[in-house]
Amino acid sequence: MGDNGHGGGPERLVVIGGDAAGMSAASQARRMRGPADLSIVAFERGNFTSYSACGIPYWVGGDVPERDDLIARTPQEHAARGIELRLRTEVTEIDPDGRRVLARDADSGSEYWTAYDKLVIATGARPVRPALPGVDAPGVHGVQTLDDGQALLDSLALAHSRRAVVVGAGYIGVEMAEALIKHGFTVTVVNRGPEPMATLDPDMGRLVRRAMEGLGITMVNNAEVVEIRTAADGRARAVATSTDEFPADVVILGIGVRPDTGLAESAGLPLGAHGGLLTDLAMRVRGRRDIWAGGDCVEVLNLVSGQEQHVPLGTHANKHGQIIGSNIGGGYAVFPGVVGTAVSKVCDLEIARTGLRQKDADRVGLRYETVTIESTSRAGYYPGAAPMTVKMLAERRTGRLLGVQIVGGEGAAKRVDTAAVALTARMTVEQITALDLGYAPPFSPVWDPILVAARKAATRVSPAGPR
Repeated sequence: MGDNGHGGGPERLVVIGGDAAGMSAASQARRMRGPADLSIVAFERGNFTSYSACGIPYWVGGDVPERDDLIARTPQEHAARGIELRLRTEVTEIDPDGRRVLARDADSGSEYWTAYDKLVIATGARPVRPALPGVDAPGVHGVQTLDDGQALLDSLALAHSRRAVVVGAGYIGVEMAEALIKHGFTVTVVNRGPEPMATLDPDMGRLVRRAMEGLGITMVNNAEVVEIRTAADGRARAVATSTDEFPADVVILGIGVRPDTGLAESAGLPLGAHGGLLTDLAMRVRGRRDIWAGGDCVEVLNLVSGQEQHVPLGTHANKHGQIIGSNIGGGYAVFPGVVGTAVSKVCDLEIARTGLRQKDADRVGLRYETVTIESTSRAGYYPGAAPMTVKMLAERRTGRLLGVQIVGGEGAAKRVDTAAVALTARMTVEQITALDLGYAPPFSPVWDPILVAARKAATRVSPAGPR
């Protein structure tokens, strides 16, 4: 089944990875160039394509009824648009000089080379699996793909004592803990940090911990897992730290993800400090005119810190795909960077952040002031007003906004978008206080919480000089 030559036919685009970035790139390229001009072949090692990985915890928890609800476009729909999608086929080698990739069919075991004129690497990220005894035992799950989600649901159905341990308390760990509570499990979260949600400063993470404990989740902070202990049948039975053991029928690894770039590294392509592929503004792999990369396997520029970072989010992956497809299709588009915006929830508690945490600002040498304010999502007298805490970082002397974190009830999280725009525009907190934000009692107090925080921050930064 080799495809080593074109025989004078259309250009060939090969895509490695059939999810957000890869298939967005393929679809956008197809919109701009027809099959007679560009043939497109996409390889996906899993069983599904074009799905929302971010929705998996909500499917597992039952908020999303069916697995297929997370699938945006089926292989048949891609085929109808002239995109050849080869499922259960893993690319095992990239030959950049020969402009070809080696693929292996999971069902037949056969291997074959496919030539390309243009290549898109969209291999995504893999859950971190620490080198612990028992980490590969049955009953231990990462949650990154639909296949992972299905395996977890199968495991939950087999559990007898209904006890689960989540290792890690980032976005996935927190969301999966809530999903397991909905399945009637007793849930313990073992976290190496001082508070859950290390994407927040610890004082804001403390608010998340209280909400998790309110759901009945046991939080164990400042704890390092040393072993996954197994039963006589080989399945996971407990998670051990240096001082305690927590029984578990099911163990979820919520430690985070790393860019899946082993294939790119073997091909000699450039990687950054976080292990992600490095690209230019057009999402072309640096030093390669015929290779692009996007999604969770790349590093992106943080517009606030000025440093490259790994930000595995579906929003960026879809934008990367659109940009790559436009450039391959003959257009022009760039991805300038991110400000680090993310939202999540635990039960009714909404969690949001954008920009830098205190330790991020410290790391790049910025001097700053912090303010924290308490407010409500609506006018205090209006029914349904929910409490909200807003923390804001502003640079000393200049007053430039550096970061915002919000934890609160319904209506809290999406307020972070105002801060994200302000960060992108490099606004000062003084400028933010003058923003003409929408007001009516059902939606906001007369002074929106973002404006209240900005006013307080503006009084803390000094234009007169360093303190």
